[in-house]
Amino acid sequence: MSKFNQTKIAAAAALATASGLAAAQATGPDFTTLTSAVNFTTVGAAILAIAALMVVPKVVAWGAKKVMGFIRG
Repeated sequence: MSKFNQTKIAAAAALATASGLAAAQATGPDFTTLTSAVNFTTVGAAILAIAALMVVPKVVAWGAKKVMGFIRG
């Protein structure tokens, strides 16, 4: 095999490898196995419940101050 043929074969192999890698990276990673295990409705409900636990005492304190202000005159 001549040196020229070896160079052509090496170039063709490098091109095939590079195009295969580019096609594999174009699709991106598939995370469906990870995300399908999580029910996002319960996650959203948990976040809203924690937010309510943080806000409700402040609203109650504000309302109590308003009522006390009405009583005092």
